[in-house]
Amino acid sequence: MKLADLFSAQLEREAAVSRRVLERVPEGRQDWKPHEKSMALGYLATLVATMPSWLAFTIDRDDLDLSPPGGSTWRPASWNTNAELLQAHDRALGQGREALRHASDAHLELPWRLLVAGKVVSQDARHVVLGDTFTHLAHHRGQLSVYLRLCGVAVPSIYGPSADDKTF
Repeated sequence: MKLADLFSAQLEREAAVSRRVLERVPEGRQDWKPHEKSMALGYLATLVATMPSWLAFTIDRDDLDLSPPGGSTWRPASWNTNAELLQAHDRALGQGREALRHASDAHLELPWRLLVAGKVVSQDARHVVLGDTFTHLAHHRGQLSVYLRLCGVAVPSIYGPSADDKTF
């Protein structure tokens, strides 16, 4: 079995879990934060929704500079309705799926670098970075589930039943 097939299966499992959480993100509360140092709800939900596109970025590019010369032109996707948030998630899933379709094991062994202001802060084989991306997604999705709880929204089952959702 190819590495890309393993990651594709993981993407599909995680996509279903993420969708359950994203479906419950309350509209009109994008600026809400549980604490002044916390991310805004809208930004966090966008991060969870679009993180599957990071798979494509890791496969299709050799690096990412978080503080490139002249500043970054990247802006997070904006949404006003839950349907728009889910559409952003679907687009990101499509990008991740497509990149995995054409990724060979040999390509996934090649290095990928994370830079800050031109300096390498991390370098690993692409398959390691892909695995880390799923861990990162689970972390932020967990944060988002706490935000849901604090907003009075029922938390869906994620890797098992929640206090609000006993289905699994």
